[in-house]
Amino acid sequence: MAMLALWQAIVDLADLPRYILPPPVSVVEKLWSARVMLFAQSLVTLREILAGFAAGALFGAAAAIGIAAFPRFGRFVWPVLVVLQSFPVFVIAPMLVLWFGFGIASKVVMTTIIVFFPVASNFADGLRRTDPDVVAAARLDGAGHVALLRFIRLPLALPQLFSGLRIAAPLAPLGAVVGEWVGSAGGLGFVMVQANARMQTDTVFAAMLILALEAVLFRKAVDLAAPLFTRWSHED
Repeated sequence: MAMLALWQAIVDLADLPRYILPPPVSVVEKLWSARVMLFAQSLVTLREILAGFAAGALFGAAAAIGIAAFPRFGRFVWPVLVVLQSFPVFVIAPMLVLWFGFGIASKVVMTTIIVFFPVASNFADGLRRTDPDVVAAARLDGAGHVALLRFIRLPLALPQLFSGLRIAAPLAPLGAVVGEWVGSAGGLGFVMVQANARMQTDTVFAAMLILALEAVLFRKAVDLAAPLFTRWSHED
């Protein structure tokens, strides 16, 4: 409420035109009057987010496991991944649209790339940091490299995996929307671009609020799922 009051005060005191900064009530009115359109477009973006997040989490976890299972492979691949991560998403997005088209595929790939790195990095770090005493005890019991990875290192690294998923959850909408900004025929990013070109700032803010809500709910879903897989880590 304090943020809304401050927002309204800035609009009133500065006497800003609506195309510069609309008052909160105008955004709420737009959310209601354009609810059907905004809901339909939010579903387009949500589908891209879900598909990209699932693919990014899967590939990120697989990469981390591969690095842990084959350390020599990891020493070669990881620097390459770090270099790729340094590329700005706005540089990659136009190429993805060129390669995968204006449909959902380019947005899913963009979201996958953004989700991949925090998941792979956190999970790989968790796999590397297994307690040496636990590893030594398992080796004394005759555990080999595969058994150690499967039964010791993977379970103990699950909290780190979910740490990566928590970081990636609010970033996933960014990947989808950036892809929509570059080129698309639907989605909240498409709505923002079209509305901005017409100086319909209330529509831009309405789409931003829906996107923020999707990001918050997505992060909350990951938070709720984490204890189901890492319940043991919270026990004494």
